[in-house]
Amino acid sequence: MNYLITNARAVLTDSTPPVTDIRIRDGLIAELGQNLQAAPDEDIIDATGCVAWPGMVNTHHHLAQSVLKGIPEGLNHGLDDWLASVPYRFWPSITPDLMYYAARLGLYELLRSGATTCADHHYLYHAGSSTEVEDAVWQAADELGIRLVLCRGSATTKGSHRGLQSGLIQPETLGQVIERMDHTRVRYHQTGGNAMRKLVVAPTSLVHSSTPDDLRACADYARANNLKMHSHLLEVEFDEIQAKRKYGMSAIDYAEHCHWLGDDVWYAHLVWCDDYAVKKLAETGTGIAHCPTSNCRLGSGIAPAIAMQEAGINITLGVDGSASAESGSMIQEANMSWLIHRAANKNPAATSAGQMIRWASKNGADLLGLNQTGEIRTGMAADIVLYDIDRPRLSGVHSPLYAPLLCGEPVDVKYSFVQGKPVVSKGVVNHLDEDELVARVKEGVADLLKKVS
Repeated sequence: MNYLITNARAVLTDSTPPVTDIRIRDGLIAELGQNLQAAPDEDIIDATGCVAWPGMVNTHHHLAQSVLKGIPEGLNHGLDDWLASVPYRFWPSITPDLMYYAARLGLYELLRSGATTCADHHYLYHAGSSTEVEDAVWQAADELGIRLVLCRGSATTKGSHRGLQSGLIQPETLGQVIERMDHTRVRYHQTGGNAMRKLVVAPTSLVHSSTPDDLRACADYARANNLKMHSHLLEVEFDEIQAKRKYGMSAIDYAEHCHWLGDDVWYAHLVWCDDYAVKKLAETGTGIAHCPTSNCRLGSGIAPAIAMQEAGINITLGVDGSASAESGSMIQEANMSWLIHRAANKNPAATSAGQMIRWASKNGADLLGLNQTGEIRTGMAADIVLYDIDRPRLSGVHSPLYAPLLCGEPVDVKYSFVQGKPVVSKGVVNHLDEDELVARVKEGVADLLKKVS
């Protein structure tokens, strides 16, 4: 189906003069302008009262955690204790069915906030696991029409985080990791700058749960198959302490030692980066998934994102797991980023609204190798979100184009398109019954609590 979006109040694009209409043909943005006339084969989308943004790109999530929000035991824990009391306590009991509904819930939250791409750091693998839990994530994304980049987590040792030391999980062998990952690559991975599915090699923790040799083997596999690489690093000071204790070097030097720096690599968090680490990341082209809400929630700190940007590092945004943020909203992350770095730098000019939207869209698309998305520009994939700003709480905003970011949640997505196909229509996420989703999640959570009690 082809579409003509008309009468937008504002469109986030570099095109001049100002744009009100967007023509979508064969999944691509075919024309931008004003007062465009509809062709006979086009459906008209009336965007009156809406602003149009490129779909946002979430570069770090844990969809399974969508059913682990607000666990009482972890509400006031830092990362290490939280890992043991929340995700690693529950995930061995997450069934394929619950994973499916957790993924639908997490993707629903992303879509209703304006995201069109999700990079899910999926780590629910162990020595005896099957493909079914992973397959549930792919299925949920396919049904909802969102782009999915599955960052295939792994642990080959019990390591130095309390979560894996609990004894509930038997790590995979390196052979299992590579064999299972290759099975996923053959079944699901697509190449190209507008792929709907991509696979990323993503050991769950660089410092804590893999050996140097295993990390090098994963890096070799990734680069032999042109796959991106991702992991957690320097979320807390413990990463630096353990790298020096176990390997006699800083965490960033350890990453380099294991062949885990480069323009095909990005890390979540990077909160505890000193000037040396920032310089090393910039020199190698390594990127960041900045997750400010989760870092605040766990008391981890604030990543030096402004210094990183000034050094030339690609800054992108991730919502992280909803068990450590209680939110799966990209608007939340963009708004938080806009605010928190002004406070941290004691400078109201440290961030701008346009800059934050770029972090949330174009930068993320480029980082994931989806460089035909992330912008509203002729020839790009039509990943477009229409925010309804004709709402009471936004009606007094004098900067309408940036109103969703400036005011933050709740936002109203009237329409959203991925590769030119509507995934949200008239404010409703397509192919999803909200009442049914709530019922299934509540049933699944009740069963989960019985298993771990």
